[in-house]
Amino acid sequence: MYLSDIFTLSANLAGICGVSIPCGLDAAGLPIGLQILGPALGETTILRAAYAYEQATEWHTRRPIP
Repeated sequence: MYLSDIFTLSANLAGICGVSIPCGLDAAGLPIGLQILGPALGETTILRAAYAYEQATEWHTRRPIP
């Protein structure tokens, strides 16, 4: 879990916005996330990009293998 925090911490330190969305499963069936980063106060842009990606793919409907 520590490494998960490391990969998302940079946006907070830089003062930019970011969102993580599902984009696949690894060989073990664990979820993989796509992180979209944007400029400060760019939430609208990154949320639109995330929404467009989710509409174009089906990754958000798949569930990890327990």
